Amino acid sequence: MSPEVISASAPVDTSKQPGRAESRARAARRRKAVVLVARVLLVVAVLGLWEALSRAKVIDPFNFSMPSKVWDQIYTWITHGTALGSLGEQIWVTLQEALLGWVIGVAAGVVFGIALGRIAFLADVLGPYIKVLNSIPRIVLAPIFVIWFGLGPSSKIASAVVLVFFPVFFNAFQGAREVDRNLVSNARILGASDRRVTLQVVIPSATSWIFTSLHVSFGFALIGAIVGEYIGATKGVGLLVAQSQGTFNAAGVYAAMVILAVVALVAEGLLTFAERRIFRWKATDSGH
Repeated sequence: MSPEVISASAPVDTSKQPGRAESRARAARRRKAVVLVARVLLVVAVLGLWEALSRAKVIDPFNFSMPSKVWDQIYTWITHGTALGSLGEQIWVTLQEALLGWVIGVAAGVVFGIALGRIAFLADVLGPYIKVLNSIPRIVLAPIFVIWFGLGPSSKIASAVVLVFFPVFFNAFQGAREVDRNLVSNARILGASDRRVTLQVVIPSATSWIFTSLHVSFGFALIGAIVGEYIGATKGVGLLVAQSQGTFNAAGVYAAMVILAVVALVAEGLLTFAERRIFRWKATDSGH
């Protein structure tokens, strides 16, 4: 019997495989714990240094404030409300505007991105106009929207839409262009119409591209809502920022920024959770 046959027929010792998997899992847990501790220490160090420099008057505490005053401002808003009403109401107003603008911007970006990615004639006709619109600083459109739609939520939603649309559009467009041509050809051989190819092949293939843009686009939606409120509004976190700036309350400005950061982090966590649930097959394929 040849050595190759003996080697092929020899039993494989799998007793060490569970041990290796457990060792890798422990190493991954240790690394995650170390990363978490490092993140916490970094935040503590930055805040501690900021507090120390402000108290020592190395930096101007009037202009830069200090973490303890920022926390006092947040606590005051939570317990006693703001000049505009309860803090929860201001957050909810801004969140509503950002969510509506995000949903509309994402829907429009996906539809137009997939359409132009699939129809070359539309891409040739509309491509230059989209590039021109994308080159315009979209923040400067916020005052125009206030003039058009007034101080209500419509102007803030419009600002959020234009900030969200373009990153989603370009990712959806690229995702539609990057679809495996063999999949499209096989679907056509099996008799699939253009509509079925788009719905059952192109859109599922472009989903990972689209989700990539969703992570940054919600932050853009918040920026659009905040800028619109800052320019002109009756309620919202952006108006809190404007009022704090108008009264030279640096702690109020930082407090509003902290609140927005928490909202953005929660939204990012929800999107990441949804992405992991939808793309569980990726984790399986990669062995994670």
